[in-house]
Amino acid sequence: MVRADKRKAGQLRDIKVELDYLDYPAGSCLISFGKTKVLCAVSVENRVPSFLLGQGRGWLTAEYSMLPASTKDRTQREARVGRLSGRTQEIRRLIGRSLRPIFDLSLVGERTFIIDCDVIQADGGTRTAAVNGAFLALYRAVEKMDVNKEFSAFPIIDFVAAVSVGIVNKETLLDLCYEEDSAADIDMNLVMTGRGKIIEVQATAEHFPIDRAGFDKMIDLGARGIERIIGLEKKILGKNKL
Repeated sequence: MVRADKRKAGQLRDIKVELDYLDYPAGSCLISFGKTKVLCAVSVENRVPSFLLGQGRGWLTAEYSMLPASTKDRTQREARVGRLSGRTQEIRRLIGRSLRPIFDLSLVGERTFIIDCDVIQADGGTRTAAVNGAFLALYRAVEKMDVNKEFSAFPIIDFVAAVSVGIVNKETLLDLCYEEDSAADIDMNLVMTGRGKIIEVQATAEHFPIDRAGFDKMIDLGARGIERIIGLEKKILGKNKL
């Protein structure tokens, strides 16, 4: 099939990253996957949730939102509605779950790292772009704090990246844009580390169940995409390994 943006089945969208996009956060970046653009920023507070008080450990959490003009039809501000949608809550938890396994919270003291991910333009894959941008922003925040010797050891222990995979018209495609995502028979979001370990798999068969061979093919394609994203992260950060 011919993809909406003429890419090959296993080809990522063009990825662009601008580190330190904002002046005030501890770390930030603007990340783009094709037309999808997400602004990620890290704030650090010298406190932890009550369940961690006195344990000498830190915490990491995330927020996610879509700006009203990020979609073709204006998205209602959730603050106006007075509550977060189920989708928003699920994505903010996904971002936190994706980063905590590669962030040694025992090394950061009683601090909370809050990562705000704001979608300024959406064309599919906003949650996976948010995970990737959140990691880069977190790395920059930690890197700058480490210069001031605020940790006994560098707390980020591995790279992490996320990508979407889907089956559209019986073809397995990497990094879906909105048009492909909305037409997918099966879609998956995959999060993995730089060492090839799986952190999370979100997969749903929208129209028909998938067999094991098809599922494994999706995982393999996603893993290859993540390997390329992590290679780009290393290049952007100027780090070959952790």
